[in-house]
Amino acid sequence: MREIIENPVIEEILTRQTIRTFTPEQITQKELDTLIACAIKAPSGRNSQPCNVRFVQNAEMLREMNIDFKDKIGWDTPAYTRWDTDPFYHDSPTFAVIFAENESFMDAGLMTENICIAAKAIGLGTCIVASVAPLFEGETGAKWKEKLGVPEEWHFLIGICIGYPDEKPEFKPRDESKFIVIK
Repeated sequence: MREIIENPVIEEILTRQTIRTFTPEQITQKELDTLIACAIKAPSGRNSQPCNVRFVQNAEMLREMNIDFKDKIGWDTPAYTRWDTDPFYHDSPTFAVIFAENESFMDAGLMTENICIAAKAIGLGTCIVASVAPLFEGETGAKWKEKLGVPEEWHFLIGICIGYPDEKPEFKPRDESKFIVIK
């Protein structure tokens, strides 16, 4: 293990885990506002700020989205972890969807990290979901983009399940051999 500097931010980064089981309670408006404030501050290439986020908290809409997604990819397709028991949003009460006019995946990744670390810091859990991309393509995509107030030409970049954790998974090992310092 490397010798590291300890502080509260580092602690949140080092202890963040993917959460796939959430309590049914909706996050508070103050918690949501905090996540939005942190998302807004995410860096972006040349400060272009290309990402547009929709925070879906409507349970019926999330159920409809899941049905359309499963109808599109197949109900028995292992598209994501726990596909056979969970909807794509893992029953989280809030699902953030990040879009952009271009394929700004790097900028979306930076914003996603801000949201996930901020969520962890205020007692929330998150699960990053990319497998839902087919929902936002073709005819089905046009339907959902319209419902979310997103121009049809915008690209889906990533989704984030957000809620109160109802599990404490084991930490998964990380491969430190992929990190080499050249002096």
